[in-house]
Amino acid sequence: MRAAAAGRDRRPVARVCNGPAELIVSIHVALNHVTRYRYDRRVGLGPQVVRLRPAPHCRTRVLAYSLKIDPARHFINWQQDSQANYLARVVFPEKTETLRIEVDLVAEMAVLNPFDFFLEPHARRFPFAYEAGERRELSPYLEKLPCGPRFGQYLAQTPQTAEDSVGFLVELNRRLAHDVRYVVRMEPGVQTPAQTLERAAGSCRDSGWLLVQLLRHLGFAARFVSGYLIQLEADVRSLDGPSGPAEDFTDLHAWCEVYLPGAGWVGLDPTSGLLTGEGHLPLACAAEPAAAAPVAGQVEECAVELDHAMRVDRIWEAPRVTKPYTELQWSEIHAAGLAVQADLAVLDVRLTVGGEPTFVSIDHPDSAEWSTAALGEEKRRLAGALFRRLKARYAPHGLAHYGQGKWYPGEPLPRWSLSCFWRRDGEPIWQRPELFADESQSVGPGGDAARRFLAAVAARLGVPPELAFAAYEDVFYYLWRERRLPSNVDPFDSRLSDAGERARLAALFTRGLDREAGHVLPLARAAAGHGWRSGRWFLRDERCYL
Repeated sequence: MRAAAAGRDRRPVARVCNGPAELIVSIHVALNHVTRYRYDRRVGLGPQVVRLRPAPHCRTRVLAYSLKIDPARHFINWQQDSQANYLARVVFPEKTETLRIEVDLVAEMAVLNPFDFFLEPHARRFPFAYEAGERRELSPYLEKLPCGPRFGQYLAQTPQTAEDSVGFLVELNRRLAHDVRYVVRMEPGVQTPAQTLERAAGSCRDSGWLLVQLLRHLGFAARFVSGYLIQLEADVRSLDGPSGPAEDFTDLHAWCEVYLPGAGWVGLDPTSGLLTGEGHLPLACAAEPAAAAPVAGQVEECAVELDHAMRVDRIWEAPRVTKPYTELQWSEIHAAGLAVQADLAVLDVRLTVGGEPTFVSIDHPDSAEWSTAALGEEKRRLAGALFRRLKARYAPHGLAHYGQGKWYPGEPLPRWSLSCFWRRDGEPIWQRPELFADESQSVGPGGDAARRFLAAVAARLGVPPELAFAAYEDVFYYLWRERRLPSNVDPFDSRLSDAGERARLAALFTRGLDREAGHVLPLARAAAGHGWRSGRWFLRDERCYL
């Protein structure tokens, strides 16, 4: 029985980023991994189990994957083991002098937040106990090795008082990375936790297995993980702290995962003292390290040489602040734009601004009307100023119309719409622009102006002006609305849930409900469509309520 060596271990290094946390910039990388065994003679191979496909819970998106095995004459069956790991079971009907396994995959390296989870209430503080159902399912990951003196001493030095569970795990992981020196160890197998502590040194698989056992003795369910580690060179060098690898690289790596109720399996890398991120691609997770070996299977007794090669290449990068477009890329973009412009000109395609452009105030960009609210006084004022400037440039003799815009469900009032109409031939539609009301200078006509306006309209249409009458707000409705308010809320109180209703009630009660709110002139076309006629409205009350 033999298992493939886990490859040369590498210590991952933290990279410091000063960009916004929510900005996601992806880099697509191609990973190539070749493992080759050379035997001193033709030998028979038993079924080989290959665990070199990213596990289902891998958080890094794998865009493409292929597995190539030589000798080409073989049978392969893809399976999932009891831990849900993907494994390829390969059977070779003939003897061979070599066995070559090649993996190619494309991964999207987009920044992941390792703390993007919420714990169940009972697991937020350490120590905690798993629920009965969880404990039954996690029983293989709770089995502990015998605790030797050195291991027991290190465990006793670990604080076990009640505190934040996540903070406890972060500190334990960091402490282990500090206490155990990383070494490249080519010998097969995994050191015992006691050996790693006594030597204060170990490979990634040694540190990972030590952390698994520490967590289990502390009551956490933990499992061993083997996988790929991809680290990319930073765009800029760090000013304070490690800058990361000097070049892009990848290798086989090992770490630990701990089960937290509410979060699931969370990766901890004791080699770096960090939580796992987008560069960690798990291949196999198991309760014991041997069950996570990349390649395992029977082979006839023989001498064997192992070759192991890995590389990673960037195949696509999104432009970003730290690595924007190159001058060559800008020139290509500019040339493409000129080519499109020439084609549009030949085809007589004309571009205009359409849709609903969005504007943000430079003075108050964080106010509600520029972020969440549909309406606002500043937005209305600036829209009017922009409208007048556009009208003066494109349609000085056009007809301005300030009217109702869209009315969305759930909103108490429609939105406003500022429109301008003009003729293409330049003939004026409106001759006297000074008659347009300037909202920046006045608040609009009052009730008396409305009465005089309707009187003038009646005279112009040849109907008796005295048929126009005043209209009032519905006093009974608003008194009813006021009575429905909680006893400790008045119409002027900001706790009134509907801001529009609050402003409307406050304005009405300030002005008084007995004040005229508008005027009405009944109108209908006269018989045969000649002229207009009017008449009295007979109301149940003496007043007309809106």
